[in-house]
Amino acid sequence: MTFSSTLLERLSKAKVVAGFTTENPEDAVGIAKALQDGGVEAIEFTLRNDNALRAFERICNKVPDLIKGVGTILTTDQLMSVREAGADFGVAPGLDLDIVQQAKALRFSYAPGVMTPSELNQAVKYNCNFVKLFPAEASGGVKYLRSVSAPFKHLNVSYFPFGGITEDNMKDYLNEDNVPAVGGSFLVPSLYLKFRSWSAIKEVGERICKQL
Repeated sequence: MTFSSTLLERLSKAKVVAGFTTENPEDAVGIAKALQDGGVEAIEFTLRNDNALRAFERICNKVPDLIKGVGTILTTDQLMSVREAGADFGVAPGLDLDIVQQAKALRFSYAPGVMTPSELNQAVKYNCNFVKLFPAEASGGVKYLRSVSAPFKHLNVSYFPFGGITEDNMKDYLNEDNVPAVGGSFLVPSLYLKFRSWSAIKEVGERICKQL
């Protein structure tokens, strides 16, 4: 098992995970606080710029009660760094078995990315009980999730759809028994991020959480 059952239960209660990134550590804290104030309990901060790790460390220090995930983990070095920074879990867009094995050795909750049956087969071979379905909508949405997961249903794998998730389709995924939570940037609209509209991000969080 590569993902803590306790943490998975917490994510299933949170239901939505806000995906975002920024180069500015103070902005990262502002966004995280706005999400938390809006009722959002979990984030996935993505490593897509040189300052991302420093920004994430600030979130860990200033907003400790959030469930803090880190996305776009592409190397074993990154896995080590985010764990040391204080991440509760890590995810990736793809399946790298070296990272899976390291996460298991460290007992660090990690969800590799899968899209095809072959990738999913490799993931379950390495005892991955929680995987990121990416890109969820582009691969066929809920209909595809049902199809690809069917042969593995008896293994009790849970799925974390990411990519193309919106306020309009999130509940379609959450209604699936094997989907404890969904993630996406729809909780942090790019326009609000650009203009540092933290109060508007809080309002988005409030609106979405009322629907859960």
